[in-house]
Amino acid sequence: MRRIHPLAAVLLAVAGTCAALPAGAQFARPDEAVKYRQSAWTVLNHHFTRIGTMVRGRLPFDPRVAQQDAEVVAMLARLPAAAFGPGTDMPGDHARPEIWAEPARFREFAERLVTETGRLQAAARTQDLDQIKAAYGAAANTCKECHDAYRSH
Repeated sequence: MRRIHPLAAVLLAVAGTCAALPAGAQFARPDEAVKYRQSAWTVLNHHFTRIGTMVRGRLPFDPRVAQQDAEVVAMLARLPAAAFGPGTDMPGDHARPEIWAEPARFREFAERLVTETGRLQAAARTQDLDQIKAAYGAAANTCKECHDAYRSH
């Protein structure tokens, strides 16, 4: 019997979670939504940073690892936006109040993140470092613009 790769198992679990998002978008308590989005950001950042270290030459380029990381990043980029509902603007979170005051603009950033991480995923599938660098740069710029507008540091 063939064993499933551990990353594939994680991706399948995340895909199952994504399929359940419409039902799961309602959190029992606001603090659960905050923990959910913070967890998604933490894991996304880990995988995105590893790609960044490769495109900057600080870590040897491994096309397989870059592709796996980009798959995770693209999947996770879809999750946090659902956890910014009413009442989730809690003290101690890095989210600025403008997120709730400008929901349409914030949604645009969330959609751009999904688009740009999807492009990163497609670039990583080519295993071409130059394409990955370009897509990484665009995705990183999207992150920076959103952080500048909506994240307190």
